[in-house]
Amino acid sequence: MANVETLYQPAERVTCRCCRLPTVIPAEAGTQAAWVPASAGMTPQPIGQSFGRSALVRPDIDGGPAGVPAAGLAARALYLQALRLFRDGHAAPAAELLAASVAALPGHDGARVNLVRALLASGQPQRTLDAADAALAVLPGHAELHFARGTALNALGQPLAAREALRRAVALDPLHAPSQLNLGNACADLDDLDASEHHIRAALACDPALVEAHASLGFVLTSQGRLAEAIAACDAAIALRPDFVQAHWNLATAALLAGDFARGFAEYEWRKRHDRFRRDFVDLPGPVWTGDDPAGRTILVHAEQGLGDTIQFARYLALIAARGGQAVLACERPLLPMLATLPNVSVLPKNAPLPPYDAWIDQMSLPHVFATRPETIPSAAGYLHADPGRTERWRKRLPDGAKIGLAWAGNPAHSNDRRRSLSPDAVARLLSVCGSGAVNLQVGARAGESGLPDFSSLLTDYAETAALVANLDLVLTVDTSVAHVAGALGVPCWVMLPFAPDWRWMLGRDDTPWYGSLRLFRQPAPGDWHGVIAAVAAALPPVIARRGAPKQSPA
Repeated sequence: MANVETLYQPAERVTCRCCRLPTVIPAEAGTQAAWVPASAGMTPQPIGQSFGRSALVRPDIDGGPAGVPAAGLAARALYLQALRLFRDGHAAPAAELLAASVAALPGHDGARVNLVRALLASGQPQRTLDAADAALAVLPGHAELHFARGTALNALGQPLAAREALRRAVALDPLHAPSQLNLGNACADLDDLDASEHHIRAALACDPALVEAHASLGFVLTSQGRLAEAIAACDAAIALRPDFVQAHWNLATAALLAGDFARGFAEYEWRKRHDRFRRDFVDLPGPVWTGDDPAGRTILVHAEQGLGDTIQFARYLALIAARGGQAVLACERPLLPMLATLPNVSVLPKNAPLPPYDAWIDQMSLPHVFATRPETIPSAAGYLHADPGRTERWRKRLPDGAKIGLAWAGNPAHSNDRRRSLSPDAVARLLSVCGSGAVNLQVGARAGESGLPDFSSLLTDYAETAALVANLDLVLTVDTSVAHVAGALGVPCWVMLPFAPDWRWMLGRDDTPWYGSLRLFRQPAPGDWHGVIAAVAAALPPVIARRGAPKQSPA
């Protein structure tokens, strides 16, 4: 239970999923050409999937109706019906009809290209890739098909192949802004931030109104630590499209990293409108609490994100209680025994029947309603307590001497896991630094890779994790929930962070206003865990010496 990480990413780049290049085929005699926006009806997608400007598509069929067999006329009608659906914003049903049109008209290039467009617009990356490959076998020099292929590959988590496809699209049409943008996004996914910035700026040079490019530039600049420029890029996107959720999300990330909590937490409210995260929010009955006087009232706080987030922001429930309110937290079951140590707070499972309440609020909105600033963060010294009985049982289980708890990996299914979890080689280097005082806090599939005793079967809930952590002289962890457990208990903890960290860790400092017992070790460059471990090794000897150094392994 020790290393379930927070849910959200530091920021997101947004991919243009439009197809702007027109398919030019001789128009059918007697048929009016219709121009269909390929981006019609598209909605925001998971990180790295969003859209751009409209494409213009001609519903052309070679030849005329004279002498066309009945089957051909039926295929023509099916094709035109598909294009009308696409024009009206119904990309998914249009794609099904276009697939039938391709089967009925196997030599019709327009049907092939429009099928790719509809599949891309409806968010079906695997089918887009298959259809683009089939079309490219006939039209190998069609820039738009390479664009669609690269966009689909990136959505499928294949940024290297996506980069090659998008390079081909840009080579064929360097002035196609969406291709430049998506190439920049593929480069960002490969951690080539300089190339990413180059291509995104090229997209903006082609089309200054491409709102996705402004938002993606904000992401890349944030990842580079250029926060003032990132905020300006997000502001530019919002000026073009005031309701562009991804731009507001990226703005929140940059502002919070910069320590501008007033603007950052206000923008953070846009998370509730983000399609990626909307499923995490429950529209509960009754009024939403907006920070008004809670005295004599029951305020239900609904946990909404990862377990680490719930731990970090549980501190705010004490503020409700201090103002005379009854705070009730609905959260995940593994947290209940540990969070039950919060004074004057009730906790219950999220999926349990809710008690009567007067108002409710999503937990991550609490910093906003309390107008939190870095200097006013409550309870930075700690606000949770380990159970004494469990703590004593762990004391008897652990060896004497300095004890350094290690957690080196998060959830492998997390989209950012490769950036913030240590490789096995890095784990081996870390173990050599910590010596025989290392204690395994890792859970999950990687718990056994260190050679340390595996306690994961005993860490049945977070109260057990807290009891184990309370016995340690130091916790050394990547960015997972174990850092929040240690910080909330006031136990010394060193957090090893990637170059582009989550917003809560801010930039340019080795401490955090959220937890007084934490020290931050940051990558000096993207992917540089060697530098982090070297810094840890230099800082560790005094910690070991304070408890009588255990024997260290050779480095």
